[in-house]
Amino acid sequence: MSNQSGNRLVDGKVAFVTGAANGLGHAIVSELAAAGAVGTMFDILPRSEAGNIPKGWNYHQGTVTDENDVGAAIAGLHESHGLLDIAVANAGVVPPWRATRELDLDEWRRTFAVNVEGAAITIKLAAQEMIPSGGSIIALGSLNSWQGHPQQAAYVASKHAVLGLVRSAALDLGQHNIRVNALGPGPIATDALVGRVKDRHAQGGATVDEALQAMAGATALGRTATEADVARACLFLASVLASGITGQLVPVDAGKM
Repeated sequence: MSNQSGNRLVDGKVAFVTGAANGLGHAIVSELAAAGAVGTMFDILPRSEAGNIPKGWNYHQGTVTDENDVGAAIAGLHESHGLLDIAVANAGVVPPWRATRELDLDEWRRTFAVNVEGAAITIKLAAQEMIPSGGSIIALGSLNSWQGHPQQAAYVASKHAVLGLVRSAALDLGQHNIRVNALGPGPIATDALVGRVKDRHAQGGATVDEALQAMAGATALGRTATEADVARACLFLASVLASGITGQLVPVDAGKM
């Protein structure tokens, strides 16, 4: 994927993106790189399993639930670039569908550890690095940051928590010229989503084509949002074009009705 406009909106900026090996995280890295940013891709997967690493970017394997891992990656950025301008807390997990009466608390804790604690660690350490000169922090929320979904209590609760974290951090960090926002993707046909649909189909649910058509039919644009849509929205929030925006969740959902 490339920056279709050709605008180098973040030329020379230094970025840190978690969950960057593939999917939305990798699309965000590609968009930021095409717009002129350099930085670090961070993911639990080994480098050999990551997508293309753009010029000017390096790769750090670690887990977002370990403050030492995240801190080491950001310290490396400081050593090589001397500052941090953009941080994207993208790493997340979606647990299997499960009725509320059947909640698995180990699964619940794992979901909150990655989706909420991981975002909190990323925001905390990025903010410490940004305080001298300001910056933009973007967390990956969801449409489920403000609405419920059946059989996804753990995921929905975690994404509500991410939005609360973003709103509070924006109030704390605005005095340092650090903006904190969230993206709220609707359904995105990533490999992970398609895999979950296949699992549900095996249990008697709709086929992948049927499910994706239903998702598209519930939007104003008649299609689901794409990884590219989310990546460009992230670029916008990271750039000077969004200099007056903080504490917000920006939906990227093709107008889900």
